[in-house]
Amino acid sequence: MTTQFLTDQEGKRVAVVLPVDDFDELMEDVSDLAAVAERRDEERFTLDQVKQRLIADGLLSH
Repeated sequence: MTTQFLTDQEGKRVAVVLPVDDFDELMEDVSDLAAVAERRDEERFTLDQVKQRLIADGLLSH
């Protein structure tokens, strides 16, 4: 199935029909964007800082 658009009498798009897999992907993207927005003000760490922390916690070897 492909994406389909429903139009009014003037040909203006008024609705869309998506395959379920496409819809699921869109919902996952929306969820990811919401998570990013919620964490926007959190402290950020460089990759080196994360590696050093993982090494210190014994979760990553040198």
